[in-house]
Amino acid sequence: MKNNAPVVNLNQIDPEDIGDVLLKVERSFHIKFTDHDLHEVKTFGALCDLVVDKVKQAQSDSCTTQQAFYKLRNAINAKKSVERAELKPQTKLCELFPRDNRIEVVADVEHEMGLHMNLLRPKPVIVWAFGLALLLSVTASFIYPTPGYIGMILSITGLIMAGKFGKELKVKTLGDLAEKIAREHYLKCRREASTVNKAEIAGKVRELFADYLDLEPNRLNNKARFA
Repeated sequence: MKNNAPVVNLNQIDPEDIGDVLLKVERSFHIKFTDHDLHEVKTFGALCDLVVDKVKQAQSDSCTTQQAFYKLRNAINAKKSVERAELKPQTKLCELFPRDNRIEVVADVEHEMGLHMNLLRPKPVIVWAFGLALLLSVTASFIYPTPGYIGMILSITGLIMAGKFGKELKVKTLGDLAEKIAREHYLKCRREASTVNKAEIAGKVRELFADYLDLEPNRLNNKARFA
């Protein structure tokens, strides 16, 4: 079936958001973009080619997502009394990480893996509540400076604490989590960090952009323009 989804215009997205996802690409592949690099990149396809060019590790055809799953499974098995055979891609994370001690268990698994999974978040209603309070406090500060500033401090503190103690899962299954950490920590997920599968790189970069910018992956093709 022919894909008729319109190509996204990346030049219409907030440059700060683009900058944030480029940092994620750098961290995942252990590379560094220069100002000259980014000035020359006009399309998403050119960016993917640049990432492939900057990654200097030896080629290996092994699947990084599969290796991420094995790494994740071993870490969970080391920290929880779960039979390895029960840890499958379709296994639900809510069963592996019970809500009552979810933060502690996730932290233990992250420590075992040596990376941050960025798995937990606060309930959206809490974020909206503190966000609205912050907006109202900023508005009030023009008329009532002291109460407004106090409100801003309390709202920002609330957002920070909500982020720190949030227990909502960003993905649902073990397979979803393996895909997430494979794109966010590509080299750390490789069994041999001195190798990469260059055929995967463009797909992982696309997944990072689509996930962070909340885009449909099929709209993010090589012709999507930054400028």
